[in-house]
Amino acid sequence: MKKKDNLVLRMLILTFLLSVGMFAQEAPEPIFITVTTMHRNLDSDRKDWKETEQEYFDKVTSKNDLIIGSEILNHYYTENSSEILHVSAFKTWEDIEKSGEVTNQLVEKGWPDEKARTAFFEKYNSYYSPIHSDEIYSSVTGTKEFKPTTKEPMIVYVRKSQMSMNGQGKGLKEFNEKITMNNPYIKGYYPHRHSWGADSRDFLEAYYYDSLADLEKSSDKQNELIKTAWPKEEDRKVFFDEFNKTFTGMHGDFLYTNVPSLSK
Repeated sequence: MKKKDNLVLRMLILTFLLSVGMFAQEAPEPIFITVTTMHRNLDSDRKDWKETEQEYFDKVTSKNDLIIGSEILNHYYTENSSEILHVSAFKTWEDIEKSGEVTNQLVEKGWPDEKARTAFFEKYNSYYSPIHSDEIYSSVTGTKEFKPTTKEPMIVYVRKSQMSMNGQGKGLKEFNEKITMNNPYIKGYYPHRHSWGADSRDFLEAYYYDSLADLEKSSDKQNELIKTAWPKEEDRKVFFDEFNKTFTGMHGDFLYTNVPSLSK
C-alpha cells in the first residue's frame, strides 16, 4: 500500500501548488501550501489515471476539512513531461500534521475491505514513479482570488524566483495593486514564499488564465498598465530599478493545466 504510506509521509512532512478555490481566503496569518512534485508513468492510460485520482479525491481529499484547498496540476510546458504537482493548502502548520490522521481514517472508511483497499492503492501507485520531491510554502498578502466558472482546464503559469535576501528592494505590493489586480486576463494570482524545502530564497507565484491565448494577451496588457501607472519613463526606471533589487534575477517559468473535477 505504497500510496497510503506515501500519503501519510506527504501529509506529515508536506504534500502543490497554485490556486483556487485553490487556496483559501487571505487572512492576517499566512496559510501553508504543500507541493509534492510527482512523475506519472507515461505508459499508463490517462483516462484510467484520472478516474483513479477522482475516486481518491471523492472519498478522501474532498472530505478532509483540514485541507482547505487542493489542486492537481498537469505538465503543459515544463522541462519534464511526466511532472504532476499535487498541491494542498492548510490554515496552520499543525493542520498539515493532523491532516494525515484524518486521511488515514477516510481511507479506512472509503475502502473498508482490506483487499479492495490494497488493490486500489496498488493501482494508484502504478500510475506514478516512486521519485518525488516536496516543498512547503506560506502565503503572502496580495492574492487575487477567484472562483472558477468553467469546467474546462485552465492554464496555470508558475513563476519560481529567487529572492535576493539582502534587505533591499521594494515595490512588489505596489506592482500587484497597480498591475496584476487590474489585468483582466489574470483570473487568479497566488504568491508564496519558502517555508520548508531546499532553498530559502524561493518565491513562487501562480497565475491562472482561461487559455494560452489569454496568457499571451496578458503580457501586452501588462505593458499598457505599466505605462498608465508610471507615465513618465524616468519614474518607471526608478521604480523598477528598486523593484528588481528584491530578486536575484534567476527564475524559472512553468506552465500547467489544472483538473477542475479534482479542485477543492
